[in-house]
Amino acid sequence: MLGTFLGLIFVGLGAAVAAYATLKVPSPSAQVKFQTSTVYFANNADGSRGPVMGTFADQKRDIVDYSTLPSYVGKAVVASEDQSFYQNAGVDPRGIARALWNNLRGNAQQGASTLTEQYVKTYYKNRTTTNYIGKAEEAMLAIKIGRTESKDQILGRYLNTIYLGRDSYGIQAAAQSYFGVDAKDLTVSQAALLAGIIPSPNNWDPANAPDKAKARWNRVLDYMVKGGFLSQADRDKQEFPQTIQYKQSNAMAGTNGYLLQMVLDELQTSMKLSIGDIKTGGYTIITTIDPAVQNEAVRSANDLYSGQLANGATPNPRLRLAISTINQADGSIVALYGGADYLKDQRNAATYDNIQAGSTFKPFTLVAALEQGIGLKTEFNGASPQVIPGWDTPDHKVTNFANEQPGRIDLIRATSDSVNTVYAQLNLKVGPDKSAEVAKRAGVTTPQPVVGSNVLGAGDVHPLDMAAAYATYAAQGVQHTPFIVREVLDSTGKTVDKGGSAGQKAFAPDVMADAIYAMQHVVTNTTGTGHKWISPLNIPIAGKTGTSTDNKSAWFDGFTTSLTTAVAMSQLGEDNKSQDSITAFGGIKQVTGGDWPAKLWADYMKPVLAMPQWTPKSDFPQPAWIGNKPTATPTATPTDTATPTTAPTTQAPTTVQVPGGLVKSTEADASGALQNAGLAAVIVTAPSDTVPAGRVISASPASGTTVPAGSSVTLTVSTGPATPPPTTQAPAPSPSATAGGPAPKSTP
Repeated sequence: MLGTFLGLIFVGLGAAVAAYATLKVPSPSAQVKFQTSTVYFANNADGSRGPVMGTFADQKRDIVDYSTLPSYVGKAVVASEDQSFYQNAGVDPRGIARALWNNLRGNAQQGASTLTEQYVKTYYKNRTTTNYIGKAEEAMLAIKIGRTESKDQILGRYLNTIYLGRDSYGIQAAAQSYFGVDAKDLTVSQAALLAGIIPSPNNWDPANAPDKAKARWNRVLDYMVKGGFLSQADRDKQEFPQTIQYKQSNAMAGTNGYLLQMVLDELQTSMKLSIGDIKTGGYTIITTIDPAVQNEAVRSANDLYSGQLANGATPNPRLRLAISTINQADGSIVALYGGADYLKDQRNAATYDNIQAGSTFKPFTLVAALEQGIGLKTEFNGASPQVIPGWDTPDHKVTNFANEQPGRIDLIRATSDSVNTVYAQLNLKVGPDKSAEVAKRAGVTTPQPVVGSNVLGAGDVHPLDMAAAYATYAAQGVQHTPFIVREVLDSTGKTVDKGGSAGQKAFAPDVMADAIYAMQHVVTNTTGTGHKWISPLNIPIAGKTGTSTDNKSAWFDGFTTSLTTAVAMSQLGEDNKSQDSITAFGGIKQVTGGDWPAKLWADYMKPVLAMPQWTPKSDFPQPAWIGNKPTATPTATPTDTATPTTAPTTQAPTTVQVPGGLVKSTEADASGALQNAGLAAVIVTAPSDTVPAGRVISASPASGTTVPAGSSVTLTVSTGPATPPPTTQAPAPSPSATAGGPAPKSTP
């Protein structure tokens, strides 16, 4: 057995010696093989490649002679990456043994690459090896190269090759990108910072993670002292260096820069490609952006800022505009306007901005109500102002926009006219937590406050999220996560990955049908907040306007059966960070969702919806009339195309009888019966030990009573058994204590 064991060892050693003897050092040509990755707009209708959007290249590199660098530049790298560099023969046997033993025990994977092995990987092989055979080959190459190249030659080539973040390859480009100096002028402190971030330069860039960058900097300086490269006295003098603002190349200029950055982010997060892979791999990246639609989005944005949209009036220069268009069939982003020039402002207005949703949040509460069986014909008192018990302001008062007085109205009218007092009552009835939950299920990613005022848009949202949420409605309740990368092909033309994901069923079709029906009235009703600009398009459109407190945001979010688009406006404060009220322009007193956002939506979408690929091919579904049916004399009745039209005029009766069977029926059924009889339901609640929650305890006037047509009948609805009084519990905080600040006062 001993002989066999020793024999195997000698055979293995012999094989290793033979492999080493026959192994040839490849030509140092990795860098010249780097290929630019090209990003394209969406493919044309015939499947051919769309126009180029931009490129991701990796050749921001200036080769410098190692002898021109201060000695501490190389020594900082040695101290950080391979402290035995000057002593080892290209590999570190003890490090290899330690890593191998650790990995064989199933612990977190460790590596033991020396600086020379890293040099082999980046300069000669241009790829990362993870298997043991590949690692062995790298080790043998490192030994061979360590015998044929000097330490300074290895270190110099390594410093000219490595990626150091900020699109910079090599020490010279990095010195310019981080400090605005040549590599020969780097200080000890600056060299230590660059050496410290080598393993993960994008994540440890001081601009992205200052605490981590400083920790790595301190580590390098301490190791330089330990290695004898720096005295303790000099180490104590070092101060953390200041970096300059990173300026990307002109490849990211203009409106396309925002799209390219979104592509870059998605390739890294969803498709798990590294930045190095993307910029050297020669990939073909096909996006979902339709160039024709994108051009219209940019044109409309330019029309707004140049004054063409508002009769020659231009907005405040600090106005922020976001346009997001999504194909609801799969969640693909068809067009997006995030700003005029990415190089001047990297904050994408569609994905970065966090602004109040205003009344565009109301459809979430509408769906929450429909899911609880509260139908579109349910009526509420629309008087303004109204004191609403449980509302999260100190005075519990809610006011309509311009203090409008619509009277007692149903949810269709409340949606079309954006009546705050009705939706405030509805939200407290269904539960603010349910409204927030619906928003999340629809696609809103920012947490929403669980307070009554969330229905008026008290919470902040990203504009792209609102487009995604409304796209869920347009897709009959199927929710898709928005995506911008359609397909990625490698340099050989082979598909590497595809974007998008399977949709998830978030809402029932009948709920969506009723919600869409109500949202169409925003456009079709002459009193609707979106009627003025959207209705003339003469296309079935559903949507919602929104304006936040103090006019700090204004929206129109709308959809057809082919596309969903959200238009959001806000305004930065003079500090370029806070939010200001939008400065009025174009002859109006204040900017609301029904003004410039709705006009821009119409201006943008009119030519888009005329494009063959985006012309709606079908109509919205018929309403399901959840909870109650339309009366014989409703404000509007559905046609074959679900377009509301006025019902034929008939002679209404002067008196009617209160219908029977109201007591112990559900609130929705009782309200519907009263509606069918031409009467209005007034809902009050009371506890009951005998009548289940949600069912009618009594009606006044009682069933069978003859009353004038149009009269109100008060339905007392059970809230369930009376809750016993608390014994020792402290009183719960008032809703205003968790409101997160004042609630919106009026949001058209």
